[in-house]
Amino acid sequence: MPATPEVIVAIGELLLPLLETMERVSWVQRHLFPPLASRLADELAPGADEIAGPLAAAEALDWPDDLRFMRDRLVDVSRQTVELVTSFVAAARSADNPIELYRALRRFARVQETLYPLAPALEPVSRWFLEPELRDDNELVARLRAGALRDDDLRVGVLHADNERDARGGFSLYVPEQWDGRSAMPLVVALHGGSGHGRDFLWSWLSNGRSRGGLVMNPTARDRTWSIMGGDDVDADPLRQMVEMVAARYPVDRARVLLTGMSDGATYTFLCGLREGMPFTHLAPACGVLHPFLMVPGGLTAARDKPIYMIHGALDWMFPIATAHFAREALQEAGARVVYREIADLSHTYPRDENPRILDWLVDARA
Repeated sequence: MPATPEVIVAIGELLLPLLETMERVSWVQRHLFPPLASRLADELAPGADEIAGPLAAAEALDWPDDLRFMRDRLVDVSRQTVELVTSFVAAARSADNPIELYRALRRFARVQETLYPLAPALEPVSRWFLEPELRDDNELVARLRAGALRDDDLRVGVLHADNERDARGGFSLYVPEQWDGRSAMPLVVALHGGSGHGRDFLWSWLSNGRSRGGLVMNPTARDRTWSIMGGDDVDADPLRQMVEMVAARYPVDRARVLLTGMSDGATYTFLCGLREGMPFTHLAPACGVLHPFLMVPGGLTAARDKPIYMIHGALDWMFPIATAHFAREALQEAGARVVYREIADLSHTYPRDENPRILDWLVDARA
């Protein structure tokens, strides 16, 4: 049964405010700084009302049976987005507990995960899951759709290995749909922050892997955070094994294996990435600190000639900017090839807009 004109119109009228509001959420997430929360809430608040009318209209229609999956996904994503916006605005206006701001935005990963399966069917959704500069690339959008719908043995798209949200120690993996089945790809291994989860942090990198044809792996720490609190390092060997598991199934460009991470994930990027025997060729820690274990005599020996792309926010309230200056100087003295990015409007949150620069640096043979 073909879609009726009313259903087609309803899809378009719902997608426009939904994707625009998701873009605002992404912007707010990037610029989150608790003292500015009320201003950010003012930017985000209109999205709930803009979605509500088209959502009600879409729910009231009689959808063909073969479009029920699409209808249910769109409704679910729209409701989740409205709840996210409402929760963020309420937290911003109460100002009693800034952690509620982060808790509200944490829902955004599930919103994206729910929407992504519609990318092959709905072109605006596919374009949204690309770097903004590539959203008008019709050829890329066509290749992604063809790759997602092909009937062969290649496993592409979003995959999970023992990485449900109530599990620890697994990983999520994105394999570009346009992969030709032969070409080697760079691998980004991105580590979540404290109390985070790899299944959620995947969405901080998916659009970049999708735009550029790179593998993205997002492990989940075996404990609440990575092995940075003293005691045995229980994460390093599993990370090495995960990389080898992925490389056994997909051709990895071994000259471009990036370890990156946010906050605790960045601190562990330093600690793990500078261990002997790890497969990581490049490091890109964001908003973390240089671990004290690395400051003992000889602790930074492996940093010599290591390409390291450091990111830190001038507004970081958890790790003040002086900690980044200290790490940069120590790494430079140890002989690392450091690119240092101090971002004036960045607080303690992940700068997704920095990912394209990181990937340009990763594929540059001079890095």
